[in-house]
Amino acid sequence: MAITLVNPKGLPEIGAYRQVSIATGSKLVFIAGQVAWDADGVTVGEGDLAAQVEQCYLNIGTALAGVGASFDDVAKLTVHVVDWTPDKMPLLMEGITRAATTLGTVPVPPATLLGVAALDVPEHLVEIEATAIIS
Repeated sequence: MAITLVNPKGLPEIGAYRQVSIATGSKLVFIAGQVAWDADGVTVGEGDLAAQVEQCYLNIGTALAGVGASFDDVAKLTVHVVDWTPDKMPLLMEGITRAATTLGTVPVPPATLLGVAALDVPEHLVEIEATAIIS
């Protein structure tokens, strides 16, 4: 495994992610921001943030598998949520939990959450990009 996730002493422990990832692989994998499209380009979960978060994570899992990687190789996630407010956190976490169940892993690399005004099309509520390291 090319990634070691840690929570250094002196930083808060956040259940949804680790504060630091240490990468030891030799290939960088940059995954384009994934939205809630299925394989046919149809939006999944229109109006449902949790369903869209779940689909984004599943799409990242598919992209990772396509290059011989998994969430164990992800060094960093960036999450963009339309009109973010803290009261949306339970829906975000619900989507992550559902995706983790399907994927059979808990994706907790360091992450940045950004509120944005809009994404590519009005029905998309979230976009998630990933950077991974593989040997």
